[in-house]
Amino acid sequence: MKSAPPPILANKSPRTPAVFKPENLMREARRQRGLSDGAIPEICVLDPDGDILRHLKATDQARRSDVWACYHSDLFEFNAAGVRAGIVGCAVGAPYAVLLAEQMFVSGCRLLVSITSSGQLKPLADAPYFVLVEEALRDEGTSYHYAPPAERAHADARLIGSVQEAVAGLDVTIVPGATWTTDAPYRETQQVIDEGNRLGLAAIEMECAALYALAAARVLPIVCFAHVTNTMAVSEGDFEKGDADGAIDALKIIGAIAGGMEQILV
Repeated sequence: MKSAPPPILANKSPRTPAVFKPENLMREARRQRGLSDGAIPEICVLDPDGDILRHLKATDQARRSDVWACYHSDLFEFNAAGVRAGIVGCAVGAPYAVLLAEQMFVSGCRLLVSITSSGQLKPLADAPYFVLVEEALRDEGTSYHYAPPAERAHADARLIGSVQEAVAGLDVTIVPGATWTTDAPYRETQQVIDEGNRLGLAAIEMECAALYALAAARVLPIVCFAHVTNTMAVSEGDFEKGDADGAIDALKIIGAIAGGMEQILV
């Protein structure tokens, strides 16, 4: 007898409109909190580790937004190479990252950048370095609510090309590549690592596949970077991220993208 599909694959219809919409939640949150209808910055950043936001706060470069109506987070605004930008820290994992992304795009965001730390699989450079994620293996649950089952979620190739041009002149190591998105970081077994290497995947992280599935489903400009900082801490002294825990280099990337946003979005 044929077995039923697992719940994560059952009763999914990615193209069917949702009943619960992010714009409605934000409307009610604004009403309850007495917030204005102002727009958040047009370029926003997801900072799963929180290191970028901590650095901005520590150096008095960030202020809390007074129009962000999310129940689950605070959005801060900062100057990215002369462009007003928004950032949410500690946006860890696919469900939370996508929840925030959905709400950002109905609140005024036009371009979303995610910069997450990641564990190295196939070495592409000397760590730490950044992978500009072109595609991600879908080993999480969120993407299956936005796209039919498939091995990988893909970034928009034109967007990736435009971002590559924008960051090309930076003194930061950035290489294009593919990642593995997981929901279970403490289940990165040797079998998983070996398979990732066999597939040519550069790193393992927790958000990219879901964000790219959302981007494709909603036709939204989302670009993901995986900051390769560790080899799953198998040896002492791992997780070295660079100056200010990697925030300095990450802000260079954000500034270059913010400065070229209009060309990127053409």
